[in-house]
Amino acid sequence: MGRYVRFLFTAFCFVFLYSGSAQSLLDDEQSVLKEFENTNAPKERFNVFFNSIDRYNQNSAYDWLDTIKIYLANAQKTEDTTALRLYQIMQAQIYNDLGEYDKSTTLAKELYAVKDSLDRETQVAMLDVLDDNYANLQLFDKQIEIRKQKKEMGITDNVSFYDIYSNLGLYRVARNQYIMEVKPTIADNDSYGLAKYHSKVGNYLRLDNSAPTALSELKKAKAYLDVYLNDISIQKSEDEIFESDLLKAEIEGNIGKCHVMLGEYEQAIPLLESSIEVLDTSSKNSHKSEMVENTLYLADANLQLDRFLAAKRNLDIEYDNIGILQVIKRNSLLAAYYDRVENYKNSAMYYKRNERIKDSMAQKQSSIIKQQLVTIVANEDLENSQRLIEEQKRINELARSEMKAKDERINLVFISLIFTLLGFAGLVYAYLKSIKNQRLIAEQKHIIENALTEKDSLLKEIHHRVKNNLQMVSSLLSLQTKNTRSKAAIEALEEGKSRVKAMALIHQKLYQNDDLSVIEMQGYIESLINSVQSVYKKGGHNISITIDAEGTELDIDRAIPFGLILNELVSNSFKYAFPDNDENGKIYIHLRKNGDQGYFEYTDNGVGLPEDTEERTHSSMGIRLMNRLVNQLQSKLNIEKQSEGVRFWFNFS
Repeated sequence: MGRYVRFLFTAFCFVFLYSGSAQSLLDDEQSVLKEFENTNAPKERFNVFFNSIDRYNQNSAYDWLDTIKIYLANAQKTEDTTALRLYQIMQAQIYNDLGEYDKSTTLAKELYAVKDSLDRETQVAMLDVLDDNYANLQLFDKQIEIRKQKKEMGITDNVSFYDIYSNLGLYRVARNQYIMEVKPTIADNDSYGLAKYHSKVGNYLRLDNSAPTALSELKKAKAYLDVYLNDISIQKSEDEIFESDLLKAEIEGNIGKCHVMLGEYEQAIPLLESSIEVLDTSSKNSHKSEMVENTLYLADANLQLDRFLAAKRNLDIEYDNIGILQVIKRNSLLAAYYDRVENYKNSAMYYKRNERIKDSMAQKQSSIIKQQLVTIVANEDLENSQRLIEEQKRINELARSEMKAKDERINLVFISLIFTLLGFAGLVYAYLKSIKNQRLIAEQKHIIENALTEKDSLLKEIHHRVKNNLQMVSSLLSLQTKNTRSKAAIEALEEGKSRVKAMALIHQKLYQNDDLSVIEMQGYIESLINSVQSVYKKGGHNISITIDAEGTELDIDRAIPFGLILNELVSNSFKYAFPDNDENGKIYIHLRKNGDQGYFEYTDNGVGLPEDTEERTHSSMGIRLMNRLVNQLQSKLNIEKQSEGVRFWFNFS
């Protein structure tokens, strides 16, 4: 019996240790960057990089970029030309993933110049990067040259142009060419291929504003994909399952967009949300663009359902890469949102932004499309030209058929002419009515603009008066300081004066801004430090102060507590941090806000906090004041003693 128990115990320990080891190995395998670093040869690293379907699963593109630069520098030192070119094409691909297409193109073109010295896999990767870069830069003539190069090298059998037509907005032409080229190549039992095919056709129909027909095609695509995923007879790798999940997310996102176009907002929202969540795991630029599009449609649906907070959250998301048409749509939605919440100033601002963008596009768009179409036609190969000839023959046959029926339609011409005249009269009436309506709209717009101007003037006057009143309070405190002999009282009055100046500075910045709702914090912090230095004339002038808050804006509800907190910290540094000499003194101030989340950090390299800091926390007015102000920002003040100096930091929303 004892042996049996010992055997069971040993087996249990073995299983436990094995499962722990297996889990550890699994965690290691999940990081593609770690697998890349553990690989020895440059060519093997190249294969890990390009064969991984989700290389950014645990590490960002910037982590990859830093790692690649290290290997690139080593290859340059050792003059390993082969390794150097492999790392260059990987670097070009990362810049492409980050949306920095110009940098990526520059690197890839250097390799294109020496393409004959590259092996086939490197050539394919280099041409694929250039193909995608030129598509995103709308240099379609150069993209066609790359595709012809691929065909000459035997990388592709045919040069396809349907995606270029789509990028030019010719969705019907793109759909017809896609059907002609792709449909014959798909087997009847290829469920996954049929899912991709119907997904692409459905998306072209959606882009061509045929939402009901598009919805039918997209539902077919989803049904075929479900058949593929549920077919247990087909062995699927992890990469294939991941690709299937991304395709499903694309299909569901496009179905959701069709529901928005049809006014079926409740049905659209869950589909768009799930699609965004899955597409966020992909590193492909096409999926990132799809994510932006889905987010804009989600904001539109929430806005139509009067869910203003949800719509604003969707519209406030910042993306690295966003197309010009997406910018126009986002501005339109923001204008509509501010209209609905009666913030007409911001609404007018976004309408004006779109007008400027559209005016700029109108000057270029027509000539660009004509130029690109000429390039495409001039570069299409013999097979595509033959298809155009066949299409022209079909059109000629239809023309002959119409000529035969011409005699039968002559009698209808006179009737059509009468209806045309009646229609013309109706158009003239509608035109005159339209002119009248436009005049009324112009008058109403003038009234609204005057009201907005008057409102801005009143708000600026209020902030100006508040600032003057606070300056008066500061002056009164200065007078009281001159009439006071107590050193403690003078210090307290000076501290109060500094705090009042910090608040007055907020209102000064507001009435000086064009936008009265937010304050640009970089300039405010610089002004605040100058103000504190004027109070503490004996210190702080040799201290090196670094401010990292460029581009950060806060509203008045957050700016006032933040200004008072910073006033306390800078004052304490000037008074206590450098008692002997401030020549090597350093202060670092960091402030960032991304969407709803913010982060503040303050450090100096002074003498640091005394040992009884925790006891002083309850008696020190400055620390108690900072804690209360941080509580107003719904956060907690963190204090960290360092070997040199002290660090204060907190997150806020």
